[in-house]
Amino acid sequence: MELIISWLRLSWQVLAINGDRIAWNTFLAIIPLVLSVWLFRWQNSQRQPWPRSPLWWVIFAVFVAFLPNAPYILTDIIHYFKLVRQGIPTSVMIFTATPQFFLFLNVGWQCYVMSLLNAGYYLEQRQWSAWIFPMELMAHLLSAIGIYLGRFLRLNSWHVVTDPKDVGQNLAQSLSHHRPLLAISVTVVILSVFYWFTKQINLGLVLRWQQVRRGAP
Repeated sequence: MELIISWLRLSWQVLAINGDRIAWNTFLAIIPLVLSVWLFRWQNSQRQPWPRSPLWWVIFAVFVAFLPNAPYILTDIIHYFKLVRQGIPTSVMIFTATPQFFLFLNVGWQCYVMSLLNAGYYLEQRQWSAWIFPMELMAHLLSAIGIYLGRFLRLNSWHVVTDPKDVGQNLAQSLSHHRPLLAISVTVVILSVFYWFTKQINLGLVLRWQQVRRGAP
């Protein structure tokens, strides 16, 4: 009995180690998804004429600024490996830390994918399907830059508003060196590959769900 209590206590401690970080980063990842629903789904259903209102563009700018927070969550895998190096018992890692990080990473990544799918839906509804792929590539590039600024330079999305000069200087300095450019380029490739596979899975699930609702075999 004491062994079980000790295991449960250790499991709770492992969950709590990254609990605040996971909760905060998940919240930041959900923001662009919520904004994408408002921008590209709900507003599109209102059949508003083009061009959009100033409010729409303000919300769109916020969406772009916060979008990198969703794929940024993937970099938090480093905290999982930190737990491994701390010598946490294997059973705790398998049944506690691994499910926690698996759920955390998937939620953040799905927020990113669904945000871009909503943007693609918006373009498709306006007969601009040819712009979907360039939009996705631009989103991957901007997200890769945002991930670099956040992970290595420790900048946040709101710094674009509170301290744009510092963000601009850090970005210009980073893009003038080979190592940051390589890191950003590799990140773009990773995001592109992961996004393509996840997009196919999500669209396949949606198609299957529609078939089930229609009663198709």
